[in-house]
Order: sequence, then C-alpha cells, then structure tokens
Amino acid sequence: MGRKEKMVQKVKRLMDNRERIRNIGIVAHIDHGKTTLTDNLLAGAGMISEDLAGEQLFMDFDEEEQERGITIDAANVSMVHDFDDGEYLINLIDTPGHVDFGGDVTRAMRAVDGAVVVVDAVEGCMPQTETVLRQSIKENVKPTLFINKIDRLINELELSADEMQKKFISVIKEVNDHITGMIEDEERAKEWKVNVNDGSVAFGSALYNWALSLPYMEETGITFNDLINHAQKQEHVELHKKAPLHRVVLNMVIRHLPDPLQAQEYRIPNIWDGDLTRDIGEDMIKANPKGETAFMVTDISVDEHAGEVATGRLFSGSLEEGMNVEINGVPGDNRIQQVGIFMGPERVNVEKVPAGNIVAVTGLRDAIAGSTVSTVDMTPFESIKHISEPVVTIAVEAQKMRDLPKLIEVLRQVSKEDPTVQVNINEETGEHLISGMGELHLEVISHRIERDKGVEIETSEPIVVYRETIKGQAGPIEARSPNGHNKFYFEVEPLPEEIVKEVKEGNITMDMPGNTRKEKLIEAGFDKNLAKKVKSLHNNNMFVDATKGVQYLREAMDLILEAFEDAMDEGPMAREPCRGVLVKLTDVKLHEDAVHRGPAQVIPAVRKGLHQLMMNAQPALLEPMQKVYINTPQEVMGGASREVQGRRGQIINMEHEGDLTIIEAQAPVSEMFGFAGDLRSATEGRAMWSTEPADYEEVPSNLQDEIIQEIRERKGLKVQASNAE
Repeated sequence: MGRKEKMVQKVKRLMDNRERIRNIGIVAHIDHGKTTLTDNLLAGAGMISEDLAGEQLFMDFDEEEQERGITIDAANVSMVHDFDDGEYLINLIDTPGHVDFGGDVTRAMRAVDGAVVVVDAVEGCMPQTETVLRQSIKENVKPTLFINKIDRLINELELSADEMQKKFISVIKEVNDHITGMIEDEERAKEWKVNVNDGSVAFGSALYNWALSLPYMEETGITFNDLINHAQKQEHVELHKKAPLHRVVLNMVIRHLPDPLQAQEYRIPNIWDGDLTRDIGEDMIKANPKGETAFMVTDISVDEHAGEVATGRLFSGSLEEGMNVEINGVPGDNRIQQVGIFMGPERVNVEKVPAGNIVAVTGLRDAIAGSTVSTVDMTPFESIKHISEPVVTIAVEAQKMRDLPKLIEVLRQVSKEDPTVQVNINEETGEHLISGMGELHLEVISHRIERDKGVEIETSEPIVVYRETIKGQAGPIEARSPNGHNKFYFEVEPLPEEIVKEVKEGNITMDMPGNTRKEKLIEAGFDKNLAKKVKSLHNNNMFVDATKGVQYLREAMDLILEAFEDAMDEGPMAREPCRGVLVKLTDVKLHEDAVHRGPAQVIPAVRKGLHQLMMNAQPALLEPMQKVYINTPQEVMGGASREVQGRRGQIINMEHEGDLTIIEAQAPVSEMFGFAGDLRSATEGRAMWSTEPADYEEVPSNLQDEIIQEIRERKGLKVQASNAE
C-alpha cells in the first residue's frame, strides 16, 4: 500500500472520533511563509517527500499559483499527526495572503475551528495579519501563533538571544492587542490571547523545517544560544532533527485548538440564527453524526471529470453517496453523487463522512458558496460577510462571436465559484463586466477563463468602481406615478457613518430578528423611533417606512423596495452604486384598484423621485482608497515617496528600522494601476510593498465633474446628469 493510500485509511478511521479532529486554517500576510509551513507539516505527516517540501509548494497546485509564487485559492488537505496519546486527524486549509484574494480566507474561516497565524519575525504584524485575525475572530475561530523566519533574525539582523526574545515579545503583544481589541467578551479575550509560556506560540523557520516553543525547549533542553549557534553555522538539518517543525506546530494545534465538539458549542449560536432547542439545533451544537444533516458550502470548484465540487463544513449528520438533500432557497432535492476528502490537489472518494469534518461533495448542482444544505427544513446559516467589496471592473468580450454563448456560461460559473466577483452580463451588446477586489484578482480570473475554460477573450483597461452619496438633507418630495393615480413622499439624508460601518461589517442585517436589529441600531446611535421601521438595508443604504396607517401600502411595499434598490444600484450622477443614503418614506397615496398601482406605475415613480431628491441633497462622488505599505532601503526612499505622492497619495507615517524605511501611505485605487512596475524602477527593484483596502473618500471637487463625465461617456449616457434620471 502506497503512502497516500495508508494516509487515506488512517483518515477514514479517525473521522468518527470527533475529540481527535482538528479543523484548522493557516493564515498570514502575503509572503510570511504559510504555504512553505504547510508543505513541511505535510512532509512531517508522511504525505510528501521532505526533500521537496518548501520547493514543491504542494498546496499551490494551480499553474497560476506556481507562476506567480503566491497562494490564490484556499486549498484543503486531511492528514494524520501522531501525538503523545495517539493519532489525530488534522483537516487543514492553506489560505491566500494577498489582499485581492481575502474572500477565500473569509469563506475558509467558516469551515475551521482554529487558526495558525503566521507572522514574519523581521516584518512583524502587517496589514493583512490584522485582517486575517479579524476574519478569524468574527467567525469565532481560535488563534495560535507561529513566528516564522527566525533564521533571518540570526543571520541577517544578527540579533543576540535577548534581542531575539524582545522581538518575539513585540510580535506577541501586537497579535494579542488585536485579539483583545476584536473580542467583546472579556473572559474569552483573556482565554484566547496567545502565550509563549503555555506553548500557544511557536517560532522557527518554515524554509529550513525546524520550530521551537518554550515548553518544547524545557522538555528537550535546547537553549536560545544553541539555536543561534546552529543557525549561524547553517546547521539546519541538525536543528530539524532536534526540533522538527511538524511536531512542534501540530502539537501546539492539538493542545490549544478546539475539537469540533468543543467548538460547535460556541460557534453554532454565532453563525446560525435558528431555534437551538429544535432537533437540528441540538444536533449541530453536539456535532451529532446520527442527527439530521446540516452542511455549509464554503467553496465551489470545477473538476473536469466530476463537474462542480462543493466543499464545506459538515456541522451535523453525515453525507454519503446517493443521499437526497435540500439546498436552502432552491426548490426540489439535489442528489449527492460522490463524497470525498482532499489530499492537496487530489480529491479522494470515501463512502461516508460524519459531522465535524471538512468534506467535498459532487451532485449539488444548485449550490453556491454560502449555501445551506440539509436533510430537513432549517433556518439557513448566517451569510458569509466579506470584509472587502469589489472596487475594480474590466469589460470582457469574446474574441470570436461563436464563443459568446460559452463566455456567458463561463461568467455565470465564475460568479458562482467566487462570491467576491460581481458579473454583469449584457447579452444584447456582448460586452460583459467583471468587478473584483483589485487588478491582480481580475488578471487571474481573465487568465483562468482562457486557460481553464478555453474561451479567448479581450479585456478593457481596469475601471474603478466609484460610489455616489449625499452630504445634505432633502425633501419631502412628491413622486407621482405615470398614470397620476399614486403619490409617494420621500425624504433623504446621509446615513450616519457608524451605521454604514456596522452594516458593512455584517453586524446589522435584515436576516436578524427585528428586535435585535433595532437594539443594535440604537446602540450605534440611530434614532430609536426609526430603528423599528427599517424595511431594507441594501449595499450600505437604508430604507425606512415612516408612514402611518396608509391603505394598500403592504401590497405595494415590495415594489417600492425594488425601486429603492434599483435607485441605489445606479445613482443619479453617473449610475454608480450608492453608499450611505438614508431614504424615509413619509406618506403614500395609492389607487384603490391594484391594476392602477402595478410595477409599471410604482417602480419608475419611486426610482425617479429618489434620484431627484439625491440631486437636491448635495450629491458627491466617493472613490475607493488603498493603504500602501512600502519597505525600502533609505537611499532609495525618496523615489518611493515621490511615486506615492505623484499618485495623489498621502504619506501617513514613516519609520526607520536600521537601514530600512517603512512608509505607510494612502492613495486612490484609480491612481495605483501600474504602481508595481513604476515603484520597481524608482527604487531599483529594492522595495517591497503591499496594500490593503481603506474606506471611501470624497473625490476632490476639482476632479469630480471630469470623472463623472468620463463615466457617463463610457456608459453611453447623456454627458450632463439630469435630475430626471
């Protein structure tokens, strides 16, 4: 029996023992060493050759990932670790570190219970470190810490044992400050802080395959001076023999991260709003393998032989071939064809998978990432909230007309596989828009459409997605239906920024019970009389029904809300999405005959009325911003600073560490296209940089009209916006 077959047999044997399962994610800022760490964990478990670990990048099995040297998709693997008291099953997800692929991290966090946060010892906590920690904490995923690249502290920075330990303390403090700042429950915040003394912190070199923790050093007698001596002499093989990375890190995982039984007790109430006293609620809390099936899809991929593969977390019951299951919100049943586990790039079929595991199934034709799959009617899981939103768009056309139907099918598939992508299909013109998290995100999608789907395409230059908002109040205004029989009275004003933030982060939603939403709105400073009258939260805009006793309003409300959403999707100035607009419906007069208050009467009246109101309420255009972090030698610092400032960027902070300068800046996304090449030229290729999404800021007044006209021209609109649009 080969290495893989033996591992599969062990995995199948351990699947039923929930106390011996750990579902974990490896998360980090880009290039801090996640995938190299994962490779060496797999090598230690006997799944790949130790000689190839780190070079093979087993988990970066996509051609695009290997070419670019970064992780793009979250990749799953199941492996077995031999601990003090026997074998444990580790279901591991290696996640991307690049900010453009943060959606994969968000979805992966729903599937796991614990995380190993990897931090580069030299760079310390970086923007994406904070982001992945926030994503973990939001999903009640417990963190541990691995401080990587210790060899660089010794051989490049030449730190002494004391200086190295001070560096560790600094990184640990940063991580713990983030953890305590993100967890409201003080008791949990205290419990979840990482601690070098108890072994929830490990440190080492993923590249050279060794790691230590204080408990392991006490157990083996290895000292910091021993570590420095070996590393200075490049005796990494010797270090690996004394302190194998997989043993130290996976021992930390087993000791400090929860099993599914422990985790689901506190995670289920956080991700599921249903009745916990119902059978399905109790089954999930207990991870009951004999209960009703409840499975959440966190990822959709395509296998050229088996079709769509839905991967996710099985919270209760079991999944097996031939089962009929329901997908929430979709009529009819789906029949499961295959059930499997991932071993890196390979999906291995098994007969059955019980609760508490990460599983891959085929046959769920109607599922998308985020779907709730079950054997009984149930409240769906909380939707997965992505921290970032699409800010860059490209237009895509098929090079050959005969490929147009195939392209449309492919684009629909792309939006199904990656929920952070927005696809706008125009079958009449043949031009289709794809919106994503950044330039790299869209480059990868375009390349995969051509490579994986076999459709040759032409793409436009990247286009920034702006937002329309208002700075003042307006109304009431009367909006009259085309037949004159229906009148709607509205007011608009800016939605307070604190409310926008809470809605954007998913803390206030229409999915939650009305009283809960009302309390959260009041806590955030919203008017308590209006808080109970919220009818819609759409893309960070709010609709409030402030009417009293209007006849027939209930029958017309769905149409009014549809028109509100249309108006917010395409604002009056440039048909860009709206943000931070509060719409109040103050009165309505409706015709008694339903025939005279149908969609053709209500929708255009409301949409046009809201656009007129917004144009009277000091409309403004907002542009997406990015934070930019640059590490550069001091002698080329001037070139880096000029490059940022020449793109309407602002230097926020500048720090010096040795001969390095760390620049923190903020710049508009629209000015950052091509930045990588220009920065390389300006710094002779010696600068390293990264970005993270910032918020939106108002476009400078001297540029606003010009940008609006450019957008309108591109969209084929009249050059001057009118109140009537």
